[in-house]
Amino acid sequence: MLLRTFRWAFACTALGLAAGVFYDGWAALGVVAILAVLEVSLSFDNAVVNAGVLKKMNAFWQKIFLTVGILIAVFGMRLAFPVVIVAVTASLNPYDAVQLALTDKDRYQQLVTDAHPAIAAFGGMFLLMIFLDFVFEERDIQWLRWLERPLAKLGKVDALSVCLALGVLLITSVTFAAHAHQHGGAHADKTQTVLLSGIAGLITYLVVGGLSGFFENRLEEEEEEQRPSAGSPLALAGRAAFFLFLYLEVLDASFSFDGVIGAFAITNDIVLMALGLGIGAMYVRSLTVYLVRQGTLDDYVYLEHGAHYAIGALAVILMITIQYQINDVITGLIGVVLIAASFWSSVRRNRTLATPDAA
Repeated sequence: MLLRTFRWAFACTALGLAAGVFYDGWAALGVVAILAVLEVSLSFDNAVVNAGVLKKMNAFWQKIFLTVGILIAVFGMRLAFPVVIVAVTASLNPYDAVQLALTDKDRYQQLVTDAHPAIAAFGGMFLLMIFLDFVFEERDIQWLRWLERPLAKLGKVDALSVCLALGVLLITSVTFAAHAHQHGGAHADKTQTVLLSGIAGLITYLVVGGLSGFFENRLEEEEEEQRPSAGSPLALAGRAAFFLFLYLEVLDASFSFDGVIGAFAITNDIVLMALGLGIGAMYVRSLTVYLVRQGTLDDYVYLEHGAHYAIGALAVILMITIQYQINDVITGLIGVVLIAASFWSSVRRNRTLATPDAA
């Protein structure tokens, strides 16, 4: 099962490393490998959350996620996205942006860095909404009961997550404006951009998540009418699966923002960046499918909780990085620690449940 699920990731690793060596010599091999590790470490929580969504889809859409989805993830987010950002923020046409990325890498890196406040606001708001909607939902299984129980009660207030997210965005933009006014510099005129980007992230979450939930609920109702006694889990197809697929792609995009920005600390070559982050993205996709097929989320019930807390931490970090720099090692470690803690809690829970049977 392990080799079969990760065979494409292994193949992409070999091809990516070989392409890096062919493109820029043996030194590029180390750069590509480091970028791949960076992507996996920053996106492990992404795989866990994706698995929770992907397990609702049928086999066809799971395959689409691993094939078409990886093309979008690698070529769309890791290669085209930084170029598009530069083209929009610097008022360049796409051809000139690509030429800039290939011929004047330092200038290209500076333009992407200048666009970071808008990128962080969009991704931070999208991820924050995912976290808030998770902790405000009533659940039978709770990991941190002292926290999740009162939050679930608060979640009964209509649109509370949207109000809180907008409040965070407002505070962030006002603080950013005061900081920019005081210190001046490149970000002095980007306060409105931060506010608009954050609102765009919120709207994107509400539209994509709302459509996927709408079609999912409709399909479940139709299935219940046709098979009222069926107890098997629903495998979504058609429009419901399509919008869930879109939701997963936007989710992956939001997770990739910090990886793309962090990659500039290692290299400003977009080809090496696409190769390294693409390899890492392939492992994250394969890990998602592996978690689904192994039923890991059902066996280790707190994993999904840990991943969503990691999402909440990443959302906060993204909003903070609008003004301040935070090392990617810290970002990656927070996610790993939270998921490891939830995994260990799940193991302890399983042992506790198994004890009466053993006796």
